[in-house]
Amino acid sequence: MKLITGLGNVGDKYCFTRHNAGFMVLDKWAVDNNITFKEDKKLKCFIAKMGDNILIKPTTFMNLSGEAVRTVMDYYKIDIKDVLIIYDDIALDLGRIRFRANGSDGGHNGIKSIIKHTGTKEFDRLKIGIGPQPNIPSENYVLQNFPKEQLTDLKNVLKKSIEAVEFYLDNGIEKAQNKFN
Repeated sequence: MKLITGLGNVGDKYCFTRHNAGFMVLDKWAVDNNITFKEDKKLKCFIAKMGDNILIKPTTFMNLSGEAVRTVMDYYKIDIKDVLIIYDDIALDLGRIRFRANGSDGGHNGIKSIIKHTGTKEFDRLKIGIGPQPNIPSENYVLQNFPKEQLTDLKNVLKKSIEAVEFYLDNGIEKAQNKFN
C-alpha cells in the first residue's frame, strides 16, 4: 500500500494557484479514473482509494501538511518508504517534473512540515515545476493563479505527472527518476 499525497491549500480561492499543483495532479487522476475524494475530518484530509493505494489532499493548509500525512500513516500503518509527496517547485520551469528520493525542504513549507512530523527527509517526492519566478516574493508568486497563456502547459504537465506516478508505482523511484528527470 502506497500513500500518495498531493500538497495544496483548501478553498476556492486557492483552487488554481501554482501552490496547488499537487492537488491538481490528484484531482485530474481521480477524475480520469472515476474516483471521488471524501473529506475525513479525523484524518485531516480528503481521501480516496485507488486499488491498493491511498490518495490524500491535506485539509490542514500547506504549512501544516505533515499533520495529515503523519495521521494517515499512523492510521493505515504505512511506512515512510511507501509515501510519495507531489508538490510544486518554484525552481523548476512549468512543464518540467522531477522525482527525488529524499532531501531537504528546499524552502517549501509543506515539505518542511512533513519532515518535522515524520522525523525524516527520506521520502519519495515528485516535484511539479511552476517557475520561472518573476522578481516578486515567492509567497506571492505561488498563490497566484496560472495565467491563461500557461493553461496548455499546465494540462500537459498534469497528464505527464499522472503518467509518471503510475510508472513510479509499477517500477519504483530509481527507474522513475531515470525516465522522467
